[in-house]
Amino acid sequence: MVDELNETERDAIRLEVERLRLEHKDLEDAIDALLAVGAVDQLQIQRLKKRKLLLRDRVAFLEDQLTPDIIA
Repeated sequence: MVDELNETERDAIRLEVERLRLEHKDLEDAIDALLAVGAVDQLQIQRLKKRKLLLRDRVAFLEDQLTPDIIA
């Protein structure tokens, strides 16, 4: 897959990965803040955690596109 990407596409993927990592970190901070408050909505925290997991999976997928396939 990496061989098929031109430099512009690789740069776009790298930018998307950085944006997703920032959003992931923001969600982590929001979850920590809600838990620190004590009186929290468990459903809201569950939704934030699910979104965080989806972001992590998307980052992993995009990073796999940037990594060359190595045949062992």
